[in-house]
Order: sequence, then C-alpha cells, then structure tokens
Amino acid sequence: MLGRKIDKSETDFLVSTDIANTLKLQHQYSDLGPVFGTPTPPTPLEKPRTIHVNPSVIALLGLPPVSVGDTAWAELTSGAKLFPGSVPFAMKYTGHQFGSYNPDLGDGRALLLGEVEHQGQRWDLHLKGAGQTPYSRFGDGRAVLRSTIREYLAGEALTALGIRSTRALSIVASSEPVAREKMEAGAALIRVAESHIRFGHFEYLFYTRQLEAQHKLVEHVCAQFLPEVSGHPVQEQAEALLRFTVRRSAELVAGWQSVGFAHGVLNTDNMSIIGDTFDFGPYGFLDDYEPGFICNHSDHTGRYAFDAQPGVVLWNLNALAHAFSSLLDTETLKDCLGQYQPLLVDCFAERMRRKLGLALEDDGDQQLCADLLQILESGQVDFTLFFRTLSHYCGERPAASLHALVAPAQHQALDTWLSRYDQRLQKEQRSATERSHDMLRTNPKFVLRNYLAQQVIEAAEAEDYGPLETLFTLLQSPFDEHTSHEEWAAPPPESGKHLPISCSS
Repeated sequence: MLGRKIDKSETDFLVSTDIANTLKLQHQYSDLGPVFGTPTPPTPLEKPRTIHVNPSVIALLGLPPVSVGDTAWAELTSGAKLFPGSVPFAMKYTGHQFGSYNPDLGDGRALLLGEVEHQGQRWDLHLKGAGQTPYSRFGDGRAVLRSTIREYLAGEALTALGIRSTRALSIVASSEPVAREKMEAGAALIRVAESHIRFGHFEYLFYTRQLEAQHKLVEHVCAQFLPEVSGHPVQEQAEALLRFTVRRSAELVAGWQSVGFAHGVLNTDNMSIIGDTFDFGPYGFLDDYEPGFICNHSDHTGRYAFDAQPGVVLWNLNALAHAFSSLLDTETLKDCLGQYQPLLVDCFAERMRRKLGLALEDDGDQQLCADLLQILESGQVDFTLFFRTLSHYCGERPAASLHALVAPAQHQALDTWLSRYDQRLQKEQRSATERSHDMLRTNPKFVLRNYLAQQVIEAAEAEDYGPLETLFTLLQSPFDEHTSHEEWAAPPPESGKHLPISCSS
C-alpha cells in the first residue's frame, strides 16, 4: 500500500559485509516531519541486472568497489532490497511548470533512501524508477533505460566540464516492459546529490501556508550549506539562502551557455536550491551554434530554448523569491534578485575569456566574443568543434582549419575577426603555447551530443554495453585527445541534428 509505514525489520537482509559496514545512512531530511513527504516502499523491478557502475561516485561515498555482475548490488540499486538502515521517502513539493503553478507535484517515481556522510560531505541517495508513490498522479513510477542512460551520462559530462550537476551510482536494467510512446525496458539508477531540495519545496510550503515548516526547511538547508548563519534569526538565514541560490543559479546558467548545454525543461520543480543541474529530461548540447535551439519537442513556444535559459532562470528565481515573501520584505527580495544579472554577465564573460585563451581582462572582450558568436550563428558552425580548433590557432594565414568549419560566405567575416583576435592576443603576457595548453583544458573535444547518446541507447537496448562504456570514459575526460576514438568527436550527420527528445521517461 502506498504511503504505509516501513518497519525497520524490512531492511534486515544479507548484503555485502563491506557495504553493511561502510554505509551509515542518515535521515535528516525525512526526520523533518510528515509534512515534507511520505515514507513509501519501492516496487522492485523484474529481474534487475547492473549494466554499468560509476567507480568515481562509488569512491565519493566511501563505498568499496562494486562489479557489474554483483547480483546483490543490482537488487540494492533497483529497490528489490534496501541498503541497511534505509527508510525510503517520497518528497513532496510543488512548482511552476511552463509558467503555471501546479500544486500536485512530488517524487512520483523516485524515493530518497537517506543521506551518506563521507569526508565531511553529505550526499543524498535517491532511487529513480522506484515505482508508484503518493505523488505519481497517473504515472507508473517507472524510468526506462533510454532516459536512465541519458541522465547517467549527462551528470558525468557536465561534472567533467566543471559545471555543478547531480550524478549517479550505477544503471540497472530489467526485463520489465514500460509503456511510453512505445514499449521500452524499465530501468533504475541511484541519483547522488548534495541536496534534492528544489525551488518547489519552498513554493509548496508557502502556497499551503505551512510557514513554520518553511522556516524549518530554511534552517535545514543553511545548517548544511551556510553554517556561518546557522542559528541566526530565520529571516537572516532566509536572506543568506536566497542570495546563495541566486549566485549559484547565475554561475550555473553561465556554465551551461559557455558549453552549449540546453536543459530543456526549466520548471521551478527542476531547479536545485544549491544550483546543481537537476532533473535531466529532453536536454541537448548544441551542434551548430543555434541560439534559439529547442531540445524539448513539447516546448512549442521556445520557453526553454537555449538562449532563453538565462531569462527563465531569473523568472524561476522570482518565483522562489515570492515564496520567501513570508520571511523577507519586498526591498530585500529585490536586492537579492538584483545580484543575478551582474553575476551572470561576469561569470559568462570569464568563461568565454577562458575559451578564447584570454588570461587578462580587456574592455573589448565582450564585443569580441559577441561578434564571434554572430559569425558562428550565421555560418552554422559547430560550437564545440570551432572552439577546440581555435585552441590550436597560432595566427596562421590562411586559417585553413577554421575556414573548413565555416560556410564560405562567412570566411571574410571570420578573417576580419581573426585579425582583431590577433591584436587582442598581443596584450597577453604568456606564450602561444601556454595559451593553447589552457584552451585545450577549457574547450572540450568530446561532448554528449544527442546523436551519440542515441547510438549508445540503441546498442544498450540490444544488450551491447560497449558503446556506453566508451562514451562514459570519454565524457569523464573530455579534454584529452583519445586519438583512437576520433569518431566520437566528429560533428553529427544532418540526420543526427535536431533529434526529437521528449519529457517521457
């Protein structure tokens, strides 16, 4: 029965002694009280089997190494069995979806198993694909292999690019059929994050006028992430938290724009209070530089298009600020939100200077960057490949490698821009070799293009997991040359661009 109380004895089962001795789950979030969610047992997947394990996240939690063939691990990470001490908890929240408030949201297919503390950091373990919860509405509570692989790879790709993101422990496949646009294979993963608290958690408590609980949530988040204000009056904590979230969100979206990442569905319930990339759905990395790129085929108005992301994140921060209006006055809220634009501009400018190999700041840098992006847009130039190629540029004429990427009609514009770039580089105080080295550690060779993800998914659906392992490895070290895998760095064929990606999972 959904929402029933879980007896602690249900977690008593035989597991690896190493895991039992290592994993000490805490429940600081669920212990906040029943208003925050509902204890809910998972519904096990049929015949679960692990198809990939993430050793770096295993180590992050201080767990012993795990092998793909470990059947006990497959059961633990699919909901068939529970980690020792786990009390699965479906979190309740609300949020604005495509601009409209929806009061009926919550963990509809995921469960917070508990928190793990290791080396001074606390990590949530969140089982996705766990079956129905009290907040599933009309959903089946399942995840499918397609979306699970996409989330698993995206977390690693963004983390390696220096952008805050949730990650995952491993992928479990199953023989269970799940109906989406077509029948697909059910799957599960354990998402790992420092926090799973969303903007929507605060909206839920505000709109339902559970203000004491909202105060408790503010104090809970500050205790973990802003200990310098923990214990201060709750209004002071709320202001510090809102400023923290505004700053983290500005840094996050600046990172997305600098690597060409489009989230695809930036509802407030998909926004992390600590500024992680959260809830991967119909995301996409740019191929050709296309500012209006829409990766979600359900986004008919382009609300969440690539170039709309900075504005919609500010919209979401305004929604969060409104939820804080029970704690903070209007002028304070405006002042907090007023940080966003200058922070975003500064963070994006710094990232783009690094992409251009500019160690020093100059007044003309933003215009230089803007003019280059205009050329990339007009010439339908591959975003990732251009900056990687530019990393090798040493002032040669003709700039054949760069010309090869740009439509002939834009060659003159590119040459004019390169002349300006050459002049700008003369102001730098380091050698071309040093600049190139730093650019090659900033501009990735490998990104998670949708056509590559689709190839990996199709192979995995045919039970060939070699491509998954290859792409996973490349994305964890995207700046390395990996000369034996050049085909994974190639731009997509025309048929591989604008693949329709849906929210269904």
